[in-house]
Amino acid sequence: MKKEQHFDVIIIGGSYSGLAAGMALGRALQQVLIIDSHAPCNRQTPYSHNFITNDGKTPAEIASVAKQQVAAYPTVQFFNGLAIHGSGTNNAFKITVDSGETFSGDKLIFATGIKDIMPNMDGFSECWGISVLHCPYCHGYEVKNERTGILGNGEYAFEFGKLISNWTKQLTIYTNGKSTLTTEQTAQLAAHHITIVETEIERLEHQQGQLQNIIFKNGSKAAVTAIYTKTAFEQHSAIPAAMGCELNEEGYLKSDAYLQTNVNGIYACGDNVSRLRTVANAVDMGMAAGMMVNKELVFERF
Repeated sequence: MKKEQHFDVIIIGGSYSGLAAGMALGRALQQVLIIDSHAPCNRQTPYSHNFITNDGKTPAEIASVAKQQVAAYPTVQFFNGLAIHGSGTNNAFKITVDSGETFSGDKLIFATGIKDIMPNMDGFSECWGISVLHCPYCHGYEVKNERTGILGNGEYAFEFGKLISNWTKQLTIYTNGKSTLTTEQTAQLAAHHITIVETEIERLEHQQGQLQNIIFKNGSKAAVTAIYTKTAFEQHSAIPAAMGCELNEEGYLKSDAYLQTNVNGIYACGDNVSRLRTVANAVDMGMAAGMMVNKELVFERF
């Protein structure tokens, strides 16, 4: 039987946050394993923006360079696979992967991200991250002054309507059914020439993910270049919750100022913790988590 490998830290998730944590720990001479299933939430996004020194690069390019740089540290190892089970307690954790192999570690970092739940609308998933967008700071400049929609209702539609008006004046809110905006909100939006369309949507017409038209159930259509919307989500990995890590009311993993969950020895960073879904934020949180885990290891052993 193959001997189980032990590491100081096991990082589950090898995208930006996990790689940043791995670099911090590798530079601190800790023995690290990064387990990655290669399914980042932004894999369909053509370009990444608002990350200084990497503006305009593809997500895959940024991740590839990052992995090469992390791999240069000899105490960091990688495993290509999906973590499916976790057990144990502080300084005695075990992670099992889909191949059946098991690894043990003193500390765990979950950089597993979240999984977007796509609505039942033809064309939506094909456009997600390309022309159906979640963040104007990531994508707004590229579609500035274009015909833009907000797919949403109520408070979200009102607040995002105000925000997106900074990037374009050709803005329409599509509520996909009866509007739940208040009379005051509707009037304020109208004063800024933002219209509200309540007609139910049948599908999104696109070419390779680039939006062309919203097709309504009544047969009419509206030309758009981009749509902003908010999707439901779930944790990409069920392991943290199964190990006792608490979720907040929005569905994110709870962590303290040092990125430690409520379970001693388990840390979390990136999109699974924060609603601020940017590459820069993921890198920042990953680096911080790596530093905090290293400090805990060193102090425990001193």
